[in-house]
Amino acid sequence: MADFYQILGVSRDADADTLKRAYRKLARQYHPDVNKEPGAEDKFKEIGKAYEALADPDTRARYDQFGEAGLGGAAGMPDMGDMGGFADLFETFFNGFGGQNPQGGRTQRRGPQQGDDLRYDLNVDFKDAIFGQQREINIPHLETCEVCRGTGAKPGTGPKTCSTCGGSGQVRRATRTPFGNFTQVAECPSCNGTGQIIADPCVSCGGNGVKQVRKKLRINIPAGVDTGTKLRVSGEGNVGLKGGPPGDLYVFIKVKNDSKLKRDGVTIYSEIAVSYLQAILGDTVEINTVDGNVNLKIPSGTQPNTTLSLENKGVPRLGNPVARGNHEVLVKVKLPTRITDEERKLLEGLASQYSDKNISSSSGLFSKLFGKES
Repeated sequence: MADFYQILGVSRDADADTLKRAYRKLARQYHPDVNKEPGAEDKFKEIGKAYEALADPDTRARYDQFGEAGLGGAAGMPDMGDMGGFADLFETFFNGFGGQNPQGGRTQRRGPQQGDDLRYDLNVDFKDAIFGQQREINIPHLETCEVCRGTGAKPGTGPKTCSTCGGSGQVRRATRTPFGNFTQVAECPSCNGTGQIIADPCVSCGGNGVKQVRKKLRINIPAGVDTGTKLRVSGEGNVGLKGGPPGDLYVFIKVKNDSKLKRDGVTIYSEIAVSYLQAILGDTVEINTVDGNVNLKIPSGTQPNTTLSLENKGVPRLGNPVARGNHEVLVKVKLPTRITDEERKLLEGLASQYSDKNISSSSGLFSKLFGKES
């Protein structure tokens, strides 16, 4: 009597996935629609019998203990010694009755299938994200094979109806229980649920009907995008199988940082350092913005850490580029750590003018001007 493990070419400790892969490989090799050699059909039936016995944990356990004799008669009854047995039994029954495979997944659809969506991560420069741009990208995605036009079969041939399932894409297996005989419905392992077998596959796509190609796309990046913005390009994902519609391409934006300018939403932030004389007397200085260099007026008497606003010099609002945020400039006042003798005399002369107000030193002058000792 042949050993089921040897028939499938697996070890006795092979897991369920290994068994399934071995069975599918052999089933395709010896399927009557593909293999016309004498004895191929008998071999195909022998492979199916071996897999049916080993795929179910209960029958596999009985086979391991008693051999093929343990699969007939009373030995074919499932072990109901604990509640786990009942749970597995009902799960198998209801899953099968609902048209699912033994692992709980739906059988493969036979008709056209929606293609998968794709993701593409795109790095964008700081200013390009603010004002927008057009970018050309290269994406790998699946397209319909031009040789077989998506059928997967060699030109001049076509798919054949699977003889295992009769084209239904499903196979049924009777399960004997204390409540009677139930039928479990599962995906056909010979055709993977498609109901068809490709005996002579297309050499260009290997029988898949689709090929991976790289495609150039020009995409429009709107003004105001930020890190995390997701752009959808309709119909540029993977093409669907069996003539199904393609999925979409989603472009995820990541904006590069700028060394001098910071962004928070639609607001731009930067800092500028001015001398204490500029802060006292006022001045006009040139600063860097997203629009280039502009003049910023420093009012006289500007205090340290004052924030000055440049209206409409920030980021355009996404979807409304006319409306822009502001550019906020933090003013840092630089106080000298050393002064010349001439500067000291000038400052002391200025300080003397405030003697009637008990300000008799340069430190008192700085205290009045800047609100702290210098």
